[in-house]
Amino acid sequence: MNLNLSGHHLDITPAIREYVTKKLEKIKRHFDNVIDVAVILSVDKLMQKAEASVHLSGKTIFVECDDGNLYVAIDSLIEKLDRQIIRHKESMPPVDMMSPSTPRRKIEIEDGRAYFIDVTAHEFD
Repeated sequence: MNLNLSGHHLDITPAIREYVTKKLEKIKRHFDNVIDVAVILSVDKLMQKAEASVHLSGKTIFVECDDGNLYVAIDSLIEKLDRQIIRHKESMPPVDMMSPSTPRRKIEIEDGRAYFIDVTAHEFD
C-alpha cells in the first residue's frame, strides 16, 4: 500500500504521519487489496479538514471529514473509510465465482468439511 500524505496550510509532523499510518493499519486488516492511499490534511480558519482517496482494485473511494481538532477529524475519517471499504468488500462476488473455470459441484462430507469437485461438460447431459 502506497501512502501519500500531504498538508495544505499545515506542516506534516512526524507525529501526525505516524498517527495516520497507525490508523490506516485498521483499513489494511479489513481489506488487503488496497493499492494506493492519498490523505490530505488542511486548515480552514478554525476547522481542521481531513480527506482521503483510496484506490482499490476496480474502485476509488473518497472520504472527507471536518472538525475543530485534527486528530478527531482523522479518527472520523478512518471510521467512514472503514465502513465504505467493508461495504465494498461485502459487495464483491466470492473468489470461486470470479474465475471463469469449469462448473463445480459442492459435495458435503459427513465430518462437516466441504469439498468442490470439478465437473466436465459431458456429465450434464
